[in-house]
Amino acid sequence: MRRLLLLAPLLLFTAGCGVVQSSEDAATDAAREVARKAGERLYGQRPRTAEDVGRSASGIDGVEVLRVTGTSTHDGDGVHVVVRTSGSAYSRWLDPEELAVRRCFVVRVSPKSEWREDPRDVACPDGPPLTFPPAPEPPKLPYEQLRAKLPRVPEGGRADEAEVRRTLAALDLDPAIRIEVKADGGRVGVLLSVKGNGFDAQDCLLAQVGPGASKVWVPPRIQRMPGEGGCTVANALDPIPLPH
Repeated sequence: MRRLLLLAPLLLFTAGCGVVQSSEDAATDAAREVARKAGERLYGQRPRTAEDVGRSASGIDGVEVLRVTGTSTHDGDGVHVVVRTSGSAYSRWLDPEELAVRRCFVVRVSPKSEWREDPRDVACPDGPPLTFPPAPEPPKLPYEQLRAKLPRVPEGGRADEAEVRRTLAALDLDPAIRIEVKADGGRVGVLLSVKGNGFDAQDCLLAQVGPGASKVWVPPRIQRMPGEGGCTVANALDPIPLPH
């Protein structure tokens, strides 16, 4: 009986150690789940550079970005991001206090990734979390300027392509804005566009200079999606019917 009484504290201590370990495992699992959810938010088919991915990851609550490797999501094995996350769990036995841990995981961002792909455990790199400059804003398309400056053609007249081109040159547009001009049947069509990513709606501005009126408009979003033909100079000359 006395031996059992002496063994009781030892057994209790051993059980307590086991509980602490399982609490740590539970806290690590919670930290891993934060990394997994970050991977879900970064998942997608749109091509992105490593900097774009790192910037997006650093903006997710509870995630610190410690390292980014790779060039872009569509090159080689994609982009690998080492993230540090936190997790916590409670012991239900001797020590009811919360146990918190910080762990590091590798999140892969690639069109070859699987949805809810498990992040890989890694040792945390030395150094502070990475910071990323704000993404550059695309140039704004000059809707009001273009509408104010385009030539006016009287009824029965013909639009002058050279005059339209001179007007566009005088606007001193950002070099990132692509310009297309095409004449057809006394009218001149104009397309101003900013390079898209091939997945989201493209930014573009259309104009038509013709007898009696000059028009400037932005096609509906559905027409500006890849493959829809909204951001073309042909659409400026012969507009696609609006969706119902």
